[in-house]
Amino acid sequence: MEVWNMSGVAAKPVSPLSNCTVDTSYRFTFYQVSYSIIFLLGLVTNSLALRRLCLSPCTMNSTAIYMVSLSAADMFFVISLPLRIYYYHQRARAKTGDSSSWTFSVAYCHLTFTLKYISLYGGIFFLVCIAVDRYFAVVHPLASTLRRLRVAQLVSGGIWCLVVGLSVTLPLLRFAAAHQHQPCLLDPSSQHHRTIILVALGLVLGSFLLPALLLLCSYCRVLRVLRHPRHRSRSQGRSRQHTLTIIYWVLGIFLLCFVPYHINLLGYTLTHVGLLPYCGLAKVTKAVHPVVLSLASSNCCLNPLIYYFSSSLLHREGPGGGVSGSQ
Repeated sequence: MEVWNMSGVAAKPVSPLSNCTVDTSYRFTFYQVSYSIIFLLGLVTNSLALRRLCLSPCTMNSTAIYMVSLSAADMFFVISLPLRIYYYHQRARAKTGDSSSWTFSVAYCHLTFTLKYISLYGGIFFLVCIAVDRYFAVVHPLASTLRRLRVAQLVSGGIWCLVVGLSVTLPLLRFAAAHQHQPCLLDPSSQHHRTIILVALGLVLGSFLLPALLLLCSYCRVLRVLRHPRHRSRSQGRSRQHTLTIIYWVLGIFLLCFVPYHINLLGYTLTHVGLLPYCGLAKVTKAVHPVVLSLASSNCCLNPLIYYFSSSLLHREGPGGGVSGSQ
């Protein structure tokens, strides 16, 4: 998710980093390979998850609603991957001096980035919805109103509006600051661009940190309840184990996919706008950006595993959100 110029050579580097360069030309091939693998895996896994969820109306409950929304958000990114693969293929050809390489339009740029934002932050927000849903199922099992199908649908619709609004805002910020001949790139050395970049960074980090805090608080409370002796009985052990599995998978996806990306994004931004003029940090964050970005993108392949491990809970819980056993 490049908000600014992440090309191998900066057009006008910030003075403290004027001699700080690193070769990242490998990213064109790396993105083509990694995105091709993610596309194939994501298309298969999310198609199977959506088909199973949508063809099982008898198990449609609050958890399933959030699962469907999560898979749909992932599919937005999956269908955008061929566009991005072609983009990096053309960039690689341009690097070799191929004059026939295509110049990408503003609409193409905005479409690919908007689909990517929808997937990334849709994935984050709906993972949090699943966490909060598990919180009410375990900690407040009698508060069934908050887990009714209609409430889940309204929450899901609100999340979609928020995600789409955020996903459209970020490319518009880029468009407002970029030069007409470089619609996808911002120059961090420009004071006007620097302001836009920091505003975009604030939106991105806020959209990650607040949901992450809510997710951690929900799961810490759930884990405390599940450690209680009454949840260790044989009749409730299976339900408890499935809930723990969901928790571990969601936390694992967060730690693997989203945390490295946002930490690296923060370091990269602050160094390249001149707020942290450390050449070593600038080189490291720029060099590893393609790796952490691919990790963030791989969440669309890992998310369907959450459905796989929670399928027994979906069948156990009724369509109105009621839960049997310890739930």
